[in-house]
Amino acid sequence: MKQVITRFAPSPTGYLHIGGARTALFNYLYARAMGGKFLLRIEDTDLERSTSDAVDAILNGLDWLGLQSDEPPVFQMQNQKRHIEVAEDLLSKGLAYKCYCTKEELEQRRTIAEQEGHVYQYDGRCRNLAENNIPQGISPAVRIKVNKEGSTVIKDMVMGEISIANALLDDLIILRSDQVPTYMFAVVVDDHDMEITHIIRGDDHLTNAFRQYQIYKACGWEIPEFAHLPLIHSADGQKMSKRYGAVAVENYRDMGFLPSAIKNYLLKLGWSHGDDEIITMEQAIEWFNIIDVNKSPARFDVQKLSSINFHYLKASTNEELLNLMMPFINALDGELHSNYKSYLLNGLTPIKDRSKTIKELVDNSWFYILKPPYILSDDAQLVLTNNSIILEEQIVILEALENFNRESIHDAIKEHATAKEIKLGKAVEALRVKLVGKTVSPASVFDIMDILGKDESFKRLQG
Repeated sequence: MKQVITRFAPSPTGYLHIGGARTALFNYLYARAMGGKFLLRIEDTDLERSTSDAVDAILNGLDWLGLQSDEPPVFQMQNQKRHIEVAEDLLSKGLAYKCYCTKEELEQRRTIAEQEGHVYQYDGRCRNLAENNIPQGISPAVRIKVNKEGSTVIKDMVMGEISIANALLDDLIILRSDQVPTYMFAVVVDDHDMEITHIIRGDDHLTNAFRQYQIYKACGWEIPEFAHLPLIHSADGQKMSKRYGAVAVENYRDMGFLPSAIKNYLLKLGWSHGDDEIITMEQAIEWFNIIDVNKSPARFDVQKLSSINFHYLKASTNEELLNLMMPFINALDGELHSNYKSYLLNGLTPIKDRSKTIKELVDNSWFYILKPPYILSDDAQLVLTNNSIILEEQIVILEALENFNRESIHDAIKEHATAKEIKLGKAVEALRVKLVGKTVSPASVFDIMDILGKDESFKRLQG
């Protein structure tokens, strides 16, 4: 049986779209599930819009998601010589022809067709152009001769059997007049040369499949299996775009989502395994099959993603989370405490229960990360003013403790609160403000003092 080889082939004209990330994931999983290879090709034939920054964004996004190609990435324009070679071979066999129509002429015909209410289709006027009618001084493009008879049928692994009348297909350009291959042509040549067996991509490419089918037939090459994935819509059913929120993988990375959660959620957009919500990559590789993908568009819901992210965050060790927190910590304003890493490693566990993203985890751990003093709000200052006597008494009690740990701190403060006939929550208000600089905290005062230790706690309480 032939080895399965899939590919992800983005154009480097922008960020790695969340839909592109799902396409890459499905290609990766299908290759892994079938014991095959997953490859990456950068389709940079659009010379005006392709940028090195976009290439970096794609590579960094895939690397962050852990979707590494089994071979170094292929850059399409590096294969230009090969594309020209195949085009010339088709010309020599009479399966393609030179077209001398200028860009302006084609645009004029398109405009006339639209004005008359027609769908523009190239009329093939250069297909059988006589030698004595060839215009001079014009660099020709190359068009493939499409068989106008009958229909083209594609058995799509997701969409099922789809056909189109060949009369609706025009003789598409495969090589521009400047010898740059068109996207439609370069894709076919590269997929053939890379021995791609399965083309898994968004269904916005479905119409391209019929044109590419014609190129495969003309070249006499084996046609890969096609699988076109329904697009991802926003929660309100609109097409995903900047207007409806974040659409780039890097947006979700910067918001503090975990790559494992992103992959789990993207997997669930159009594919499922029973009622399982949390699916590891190992399970996904075992269970995934492209034929099980739904035909209907999936809806992206950031609340569901947050819920899945919360699960992965809670399941991560504090060491793993600290590594993920570092980019956010390094971006903070303010001086970092010299012991912040130790505080976080020992104190993150209760804070995880109140944090859905890595960014929230950093935001909720400010008192472990940033060195005091903190700027107090009016409410925080009022708490200190109203509880100054209680605070002074508490400091004396805490200072006398031989064992400065959570249990002894809790018991001492509770005993003092009982003697003063005040509730424990009220009794720790001033302690909290002194320790964290705010009237609220995502961890208990007793946990915080236990993590900070006696010396640091008293620096804050007496500061």
